[in-house]
Amino acid sequence: MQRTTLRPRASAVALTAVLTATVAGCTSEEAGSGGGGSGGGSGITVQTAQFSWTAAGLTNGILGEIAADHPDLGVASLATTQLDPAAAWAGAQRGDIDLLTEVALPNQQELADSASERVEIVSETYGDAAQGWFVPAYAVEAGGPLQGLTSVTQLNDYADELGGRFYDADPGYITTEQNAKRLEGYGIDLEHVVSSEAAELAQLENSYGREEPIVLYLYHPHAVFAQYDMVQLEEPTPYSDGCLTTGDGACAMPSYSANIAASEDLREQAPAFVDLLTDLRISVEEMEAMQKSVDVDGEDVSTVAREWVDAHADQIDEWIG
Repeated sequence: MQRTTLRPRASAVALTAVLTATVAGCTSEEAGSGGGGSGGGSGITVQTAQFSWTAAGLTNGILGEIAADHPDLGVASLATTQLDPAAAWAGAQRGDIDLLTEVALPNQQELADSASERVEIVSETYGDAAQGWFVPAYAVEAGGPLQGLTSVTQLNDYADELGGRFYDADPGYITTEQNAKRLEGYGIDLEHVVSSEAAELAQLENSYGREEPIVLYLYHPHAVFAQYDMVQLEEPTPYSDGCLTTGDGACAMPSYSANIAASEDLREQAPAFVDLLTDLRISVEEMEAMQKSVDVDGEDVSTVAREWVDAHADQIDEWIG
């Protein structure tokens, strides 16, 4: 089993506020920042999708701060619109969105392919991020209510202890569709409880506080692993291409990478900025530490993004050249 052992912390869910953009595509306006940075300089305003997870806000915040520090990149600000992946890629295909960060691949590959004539993946921010089904460590330890549970294929044996439920995140996530297929493919008789990631994490907090059993979908990087000691259930069948689309779904979820996608218009209007995007790297460990600062310690996304930029100033200068 894959295990993360960290001391529990009080929950504090925080996401960056976003500016809902009403103009389509890149503009030459000297608008205020929606995704970080002071804005107000010369250059374009980049219409940017922002997914609901904290890492997306942090990546956009970091890019906004870098753009503000380096006006020669040709970007005055990022105007961010909070969207789920399907809506974000539809906007990119229409020409309303020119930048997408935290693009999870292979999870969003089909969506990215649908907009490939206009938008391309330009870099991988980090890779080898694990995702899957998790239970609290106390539940599977000796004497725990789920003692003996090690694999996803055993979940039916513990259905009563789990209240007959499997908790998931937002209905707009690709992974939610994958988990529905996996539950069916494995023949697991648990209700698929889907509402939002905030509701899922609230349920985890409630169960953890009472040391009750729970099984749910989680992914790295995530601040939850700084709050709770969680164990990832084993998978009998590794992921293979097509398993979660045209296949039967009875396979592991793939480790994924976070990527950045940029439109052809953005490359034409701010080529130096897109060149920076191709070099930007943020490790899983760095992202998880920043998420802890935001979601657990209650710091502002903009503050944490600024701290990361200041700590990597020399590296950023090398990326910019």
